[in-house]
Amino acid sequence: MPKPSLRGLQAFEAIGRCGSVSAAAEDLGVSPGAVSQLVRNLEQYLGLTLLERRGRRVELSSWGRLYYQEVAKGFQQLSYAANVLARARNETGIVLSALTSVANKWVNRKIFDWQSLCPESSVRILGQEQEPRIGIEQVDFRITYGRRSYVHEHVANLFTDWVAPACSPALITGQVLSSPQDILKFPLLNVEWEADYKASPQWKDWATLVHADGRQTFSGLSFALSSSAIDAAVNGRGFVLAQVSMIQDEIASGTLVVPFDIRMELPESYYLAWDRAALDKPFGQKFHKWLLGVARQQNIMSAPRASSRG
Repeated sequence: MPKPSLRGLQAFEAIGRCGSVSAAAEDLGVSPGAVSQLVRNLEQYLGLTLLERRGRRVELSSWGRLYYQEVAKGFQQLSYAANVLARARNETGIVLSALTSVANKWVNRKIFDWQSLCPESSVRILGQEQEPRIGIEQVDFRITYGRRSYVHEHVANLFTDWVAPACSPALITGQVLSSPQDILKFPLLNVEWEADYKASPQWKDWATLVHADGRQTFSGLSFALSSSAIDAAVNGRGFVLAQVSMIQDEIASGTLVVPFDIRMELPESYYLAWDRAALDKPFGQKFHKWLLGVARQQNIMSAPRASSRG
């Protein structure tokens, strides 16, 4: 059995709610004739008279009043459903997921600029290595790296980072570093990412870049997280090939120094993924645009100056 026309039900509900054909037409933004025709089609479908004329007025018949009580419940439920979405949209803050080191050493530092820009917004930051299922899990935006971005539908390139040799000033106090090769005499902290990432630059790669003795072997502590290796360097445990984006605050405060600013580029870029529905949240589009803007600035700051590349 075919279903009644939704437009016919909408016209009939508007008449019952507004009290007249003309008021219903104004409410729906159509002509009174169109409303009347829609209800006549609905009456033909039902085989019942829903409206009765009382002089120049139109009223619901007894069948019409009974039918309106049930139809109105349906439209009230639709209105309630829309309100539920509106409340969720307005009450739920933005959820940003990022790789743990990116969250700790980059996002958590940049986010204060966002809060100054939009103090009424609410942002929750999750540091996690596993890729969230955007659109299923409660995650609006995700900052990820390299090929892991392929699992997401909506993705944009953020920035490509570089690494530079950094250490605590205390580590080299009283020492004379006359050349980049001298760095390799100190304890070296290694960062070894998970196997599904392209390997980040290692000390042997940097040694080749600075034309160090190719017979040298490299050992030392290895960390799965860049942030952990950076923290160890801050504590004076050795030199780390640190991502420039993650040590800007340490360089500014003097807890880390870069004696020789010779940088190596990461093999892949960071990416921003997002849920399309996140852009409909308050501040969603503005947050998306802000993240891309901050990343463009980081791309410039991470790369070596033109004079130091040659």
